[in-house]
Amino acid sequence: MMAAMQPADGSPDITSTANPRVKAVAGLRDRRDRDRTGRTIVDGAREVRRAIEAGAGIDEAFVCVPLLQGADARAAFDRLTDAGVPISTTSPKVFEKLAFGERAEGIVAVVRVPSLSLDEMHMPADPLVVVLEGVEKPGNLGAVLRSADGAGAHALIVADPRTDPFNPNVIRASAGTVFGMPLAVAPADAVIAWLRERGIRIVATRVGAAAAYTDADLRGPLAIALGSETEGLSEQWTGAGIEPVSLPMLGIADSLNVSVTAAVLLYEARRQRGLPVGV
Repeated sequence: MMAAMQPADGSPDITSTANPRVKAVAGLRDRRDRDRTGRTIVDGAREVRRAIEAGAGIDEAFVCVPLLQGADARAAFDRLTDAGVPISTTSPKVFEKLAFGERAEGIVAVVRVPSLSLDEMHMPADPLVVVLEGVEKPGNLGAVLRSADGAGAHALIVADPRTDPFNPNVIRASAGTVFGMPLAVAPADAVIAWLRERGIRIVATRVGAAAAYTDADLRGPLAIALGSETEGLSEQWTGAGIEPVSLPMLGIADSLNVSVTAAVLLYEARRQRGLPVGV
């Protein structure tokens, strides 16, 4: 199968880093290009496979045959082939320009960014929602997505974002779970209004809050709101219907990384709610 990807002489389709398509795809690392084109880049076999499984719109893919190793890579390639996605083979030098990070797995896909409109988000009867306000680091957003997926959250809303949910590094840090999680982006005031209109209680994480997270009722329709790494939640996340909670800090640090805090709260919410039937 692998040999059939390339012409009979073994040469890849694209060998020049100056190729216009290569330049356009590499440009998707820049948010301005992602916003302008409505596309993003997915690097990694597992991430590409999960994008396909979630029904993401994939425009094209690039494969470096010598790097395409392992079951995940073969499964991703087979899924792309079965879906009729245009696939181009590249030289290792060209692939190096397309890929990023240290985990080059020989496959990169260009995916259309789905709608992130809050108005298009639909919730079940007792939703568990994560809200992240002003989070700056793509790795943290991706890690929160993994925790939200693992704990069975129903959605993640990014309020006043400083990085976009389909930043390639978010996709990588989320291990591709970004494609399976309902997502929306909106200003914080619009998010709060949206939650209140639907009767979704808000628990806001704050350093020094009097109530510990273990004392909070995390059952029923609920949103867990977390702030940025440097500033925490803004003052908008105070007032009626918003319950501040904290995680006790027993060492010299005064707070945890936002992704760790999210994981602790989400799994406490899951404990209180009980595991789904069949788990």
